[in-house]
Amino acid sequence: MTNATIQTLDTPDGPFTVLEDTEGRVLASGWTDSVDRILGRIADRHRPQHVTVGRVASAGAVDAFYDGDVEHAMQVPVRQFGTELFAEGWRQLRRIPAGTTLTYTGFAAAMGRPDAVRAAASVCARNAPALFVPCHRVLRSDGTLGGFAWGLDVKRSLLERESVGSSALV
Repeated sequence: MTNATIQTLDTPDGPFTVLEDTEGRVLASGWTDSVDRILGRIADRHRPQHVTVGRVASAGAVDAFYDGDVEHAMQVPVRQFGTELFAEGWRQLRRIPAGTTLTYTGFAAAMGRPDAVRAAASVCARNAPALFVPCHRVLRSDGTLGGFAWGLDVKRSLLERESVGSSALV
């Protein structure tokens, strides 16, 4: 891949940066204004060679999410690189409805690998297009938030925005 566009948007959760390929697919995104941090979410061999600051096609979906249309982001095309297990995991993450969560155990089962709880956690950890592939909807077995590359405050905010109240996070 040679070219990509990057844009940083202002959101209630802080700066949100999106990297898209020339076909408008989100390669990586997250709550930072650091281009290096966003590029670091993609393996070297898959990183674009040239990144231009500009308007990304998914900007409207980000605005819609923060305006209350949380499912619009699930329609944005993404491109991720990984094994078939990871690809299936990322597909399953996009199927978790807003307002609901899965535990890592439940997520592993949804991936068709009920014994692969650690692999399920790795799928979430390696998810580059945050928000568009909602790994924030996966919680620890005890219902606590667990980890999130962009911080637990952002994860909590996203879940609350999606109508998952704090009582559901206990």
